[in-house]
Amino acid sequence: MTGKTKKRNKAALFKHEHPYPPFIPEGATRLIVGTLPPPRFSTGELKKGDVDFCYGSIDGQLWVILDRIFGLNLKFETTPEAVAQRKAFLEVRKIGICDIVEHCHREKIDASDLGMQHVEYRNVLRYLREFPTVHTLLFTGGNSKNGPEYFFRRHLREHGMKLEVLSGEVPRIHCFTLTGADGNKREIRTVSLTAPSGSANRAVGGIPLYKELKKKDPRFTTIDFRIRQYRDFFLD
Repeated sequence: MTGKTKKRNKAALFKHEHPYPPFIPEGATRLIVGTLPPPRFSTGELKKGDVDFCYGSIDGQLWVILDRIFGLNLKFETTPEAVAQRKAFLEVRKIGICDIVEHCHREKIDASDLGMQHVEYRNVLRYLREFPTVHTLLFTGGNSKNGPEYFFRRHLREHGMKLEVLSGEVPRIHCFTLTGADGNKREIRTVSLTAPSGSANRAVGGIPLYKELKKKDPRFTTIDFRIRQYRDFFLD
């Protein structure tokens, strides 16, 4: 395939741009790191119940999980009030959001991670240097292809860095050392949470701990499992 053909093919694809800049409060200690919201958030064709903010899809589960952990009484609607609730929570809890994908191209206009092509990363390391209080990255997914950990590993490699394993159990925990602009080094931990999406429910169903808890209580759900997992890393 010639260079001209590649350019024509790329131009024919849908360019999926992240619609929101990173939201990082002063003094943030954790960053939530995902990939991209569904394409409708970039085109402005939101569904009823979507919130026009990071992880605002009515089909997603992150804000449902955080709502239950912290008792936030969040609104799930396309209103400025719903956005303000989420921003206020993040500011109070010193939690930021900095998804790693700036834009990608897609043949099919959907939210599939595997459908992302020609991915352009955000410089997450630059944000970490700008916000020296951040000590943990919370990936909304693991190292499967085109997931947030997968892309972050490649981002690190571009800078001659890599993740070191701290725990191989789900959720997997890693760390890396970052040298700041002042030359000081700090260790940053990463946690690969079970993805807060309905498409990950089948994977959750195969996790031995989930099976054990489900056996003890048949009413136990995949969202209950995520709440149990996420609580440890959002509250510590």
